[in-house]
Amino acid sequence: MNLAVDDFVYDPFGKEEMRNPLPFYEILREHHPVYYIEAYDTFVLSRFQDVWDFLTVGDNAFVTNEGSVINRADLLKHNDGATSDPPTAPFLGTHLAFGAPVYEQVRQAHTRQLRPGSVRKLEPFVRSLVRGRLDQLLPKGRFDLVHEFGGIISVSTICHLFHIPADQAGELLDTINAVTATDEEGHGFARDPRLQKKMLEFIRPLVAARREDGPDGSWNLVDGMIDLRVEGRELSDLEIAANLTCVLVGGTETLPKVIGHGLWELARDPEQLAEVRDNLEVNAAAAVEEMLRYCGPAQWFGRTARVEVEVAGRVVEPGQRVIYLAQAANRDPREFHDADRFIWNREIPRTLAFGRGQHFCVGVHLARLEARVIVEEFLSAVAEYEIDATEAVRSPSSFQWGYSHLPVVITGVAE
Repeated sequence: MNLAVDDFVYDPFGKEEMRNPLPFYEILREHHPVYYIEAYDTFVLSRFQDVWDFLTVGDNAFVTNEGSVINRADLLKHNDGATSDPPTAPFLGTHLAFGAPVYEQVRQAHTRQLRPGSVRKLEPFVRSLVRGRLDQLLPKGRFDLVHEFGGIISVSTICHLFHIPADQAGELLDTINAVTATDEEGHGFARDPRLQKKMLEFIRPLVAARREDGPDGSWNLVDGMIDLRVEGRELSDLEIAANLTCVLVGGTETLPKVIGHGLWELARDPEQLAEVRDNLEVNAAAAVEEMLRYCGPAQWFGRTARVEVEVAGRVVEPGQRVIYLAQAANRDPREFHDADRFIWNREIPRTLAFGRGQHFCVGVHLARLEARVIVEEFLSAVAEYEIDATEAVRSPSSFQWGYSHLPVVITGVAE
């Protein structure tokens, strides 16, 4: 696609942008690094350093009380001043909509199980999952890397963390995929309350049972939330379930797209693939970092200014929004040499793959572990493979622009 610079217009919800945002990102970085969208009263950041600096701004100067992925209808409504956090009672919605201190209180209450030491203990479980899934899929000779392989691994790991019965993994994956699916206009995250309720019901009964048994701290993901008090009030089972869906969805939806796409990039370049295979125990982790940079499906996140702040030389007033384009920043040539190429062993001294600052991804350690093990085990078991590009599906989307289906054809297995 060739875009004219002089009459350039960018809208994350535009049809061409949702079909392929990458050409727009190039022009934004080079000619409009701080782009203002008047219709949304929103600034757009596209360069790595600007995003990096923006995400370090603290003291509740920027908040997510309108959401970190703000829908178009809300963006069209301009704020007259600073926005307020929602009330904490009688029902505490997702903590993602709060600034400090509520956001940090809820986050800290359930994330101990996702810290490095706890995650390292999961490696034998994850490796067993991957090997077992490959034993089922490889004899078929063809399967979907995203849904049948990576998706099942991710959701089964999440089921393990949440104590959800393993036989519900497939149903949970289908529910999460339905909730986050792109609609006919290319917008993600379905608002169907029935789907939202179904997702919550995977968690709520388990919280209720744990409360009845008595939390002892051994299941921190839930025990910490049961013990939590927000402004002196304990949370209901439904409130806890609502606040844990970020782990449920985040731990299931994104990683399969990254790894599926990353394995395709390696298949396109036999020389790089051979180099990774040469020492998988060492090289898989490096390849995963490049997959996270190059193949990340989440395109942008937003914040709303609570006070007047200068961002990349522009003054942002209270109530105005700032969107940062994560995938534009990840391909910024100022940060990465030959940024539009997949290079498995490139140096990545700084990464935005998991965000930065207050909302840094709580699942970073689990995602890296799962990704590394999946790459190691797949390339150990599969001698030769190719992606059926004619059947690959990457639907237009304003947010999660990633491959939802990637059929792989196994042409040789390891002896």
